[in-house]
Amino acid sequence: MLEAANNNELPPIPGKRYFTIGEVSDLCAVKPHVLRYWEQEFPQLKPVKRRGNRRYYQRNDVMMVRHIRSLLYEQGYTIGGARLQLAGTPQKLEVSHSRELIRHMRTELETLLSTLRN
Repeated sequence: MLEAANNNELPPIPGKRYFTIGEVSDLCAVKPHVLRYWEQEFPQLKPVKRRGNRRYYQRNDVMMVRHIRSLLYEQGYTIGGARLQLAGTPQKLEVSHSRELIRHMRTELETLLSTLRN
């Protein structure tokens, strides 16, 4: 998914259940109108829509947006090429998602440990 160097450029994903389109925009360095466009182009990206047609993204949606961003902006794929790449690599996303979760948990545990030591 994202290489380690690229992960450092993006902020860590907070431990929330749902994210607004503005929050995802900030977390993934992509404008909201681009996110709405990607929803039309990539069937894997399906945020929950609630009252007033507001979008609520879950952690796996944020990871998918980061993966799409990596494919398009860093690896140079076209929209069609990225769509094909995503269709052929569901396991890569799961592994990367697990790595992101572990990284997030480790950061939280280190923060907790430093708090306990003080």
